[in-house]
Amino acid sequence: MRKSKTINTEDVLITLCDSVSQVLTKASGNRITYSGMVQKISRTCLRPDIGCFVLFDGGFNGIVVTNFTATAALEIYQDYMTTMGMPESEISNSHLADDVANVLGELMNQIVGGFTFKVREQLQTTITQSQPKMLAINKLVHISVDTVMDRPQARRVTFTTSNNNIFYLELAMDKTEFIQLKEFEVADEIDPDEILAATAAQAQAGESAPTADDSSAEDDDFMASLGL
Repeated sequence: MRKSKTINTEDVLITLCDSVSQVLTKASGNRITYSGMVQKISRTCLRPDIGCFVLFDGGFNGIVVTNFTATAALEIYQDYMTTMGMPESEISNSHLADDVANVLGELMNQIVGGFTFKVREQLQTTITQSQPKMLAINKLVHISVDTVMDRPQARRVTFTTSNNNIFYLELAMDKTEFIQLKEFEVADEIDPDEILAATAAQAQAGESAPTADDSSAEDDDFMASLGL
């Protein structure tokens, strides 16, 4: 008898942490890592200096919260803007700037988007996400964000930037297990940047390739030079 594979909250959390690390590493151009230890918490909260949350529902319900310190938020934002080729004069130096919240919100959207894709492929179920809500806080204010969940489980993981600045990821989701009943293939994750690069390369190759008319004209010129 085949032994069934079971996936629990910690396995889902690892998938989410991998999405955070991959997206932010690619966006900032610097390595973003997460701790090998996870902390059990009673509930998720938004914390200073910048907090962001995304709700999801479908196959299971939950909430993802990221809490950035000012230094971590600025490092990721500034590295991202530099990678995008923005001049230094146009890059903000304050974590309270709208640009910082907008960039982190967009990156959070990419993170959860990649996470929902992996859930669909690896767990054979579908979840939908809300728009990320970003809040810059300049005082010690804790805001609890609750959503309807069946026996919720909450976890917190510490992330570290290349400059050793810290931020935190919190996940709360239904207490549930996924049990694999049969073998199935998991599709490779689609990288939009790779698709765009391949399309651009094909277009460039098409422009540089000689057309049929050009080839014919070249042949006629060659024959004429031979007196034929």
